[in-house]
Amino acid sequence: MRLDKYLSQATGISRKDIRRLMRRDDVSVNGMAVRDPSLHIDPEADEVCLQDQPVEAPGHRYLMVYKPVGYVSASDDPTHPTVNSLVDLPRQDSLHCCGRLDIDATGLVLLTDDGQWSHRITSPRHKLAKSYRVTTADPIEPEAVATFAEGLKLHGELKRTRPARLEILSACEAVVELTEGRYHQVKRMFAALGNRVLSLHRQRIGPIELDPELAPGDYRYLTESEIHSILP
Repeated sequence: MRLDKYLSQATGISRKDIRRLMRRDDVSVNGMAVRDPSLHIDPEADEVCLQDQPVEAPGHRYLMVYKPVGYVSASDDPTHPTVNSLVDLPRQDSLHCCGRLDIDATGLVLLTDDGQWSHRITSPRHKLAKSYRVTTADPIEPEAVATFAEGLKLHGELKRTRPARLEILSACEAVVELTEGRYHQVKRMFAALGNRVLSLHRQRIGPIELDPELAPGDYRYLTESEIHSILP
């Protein structure tokens, strides 16, 4: 791969600016300053540094973000702050959310630039379970457990929801596990029972759980085991 292409893809800096940095001897390969942007390098074998800092080979990135209230699950929005804006990384705009989380909800959002990986999360065909902690306005009736397990009709829809697991924690608190992602689904399921969701927090997507060390607005890279846990 050409050196300028490698650096541009890895850092998000334009090739024009990369060449400017090279003229200032800010780029080195295996410890030697390089000014030739067309130099071909081996990403697996050569050590490339920018301003004395190693530059990792460009590749797919996988992150978890603790979304706070008020942020939208999008890379760009004209009126609200986005989940992407919480991530201070090069090529931030190349990352996309693996599914949506309501603006007033909190919790786990996964970001990546790997389309195939995110498809396994978002495609209904894979039936990847997602877990939410819910607080409701009114007490949750015990019969709701069976209703969720059977599936129920949402307002304006003909097809029942897939069976969902409801675990009642206290009078107005529960954990809901779904294997589909209809629009505002958790809120609409409780609305169908005459109840209202006051708070919604996603704590797990498939086998990936929100890191308890993260505070709202924080993020971290996924571990290799977390990444591969989504793959077939």
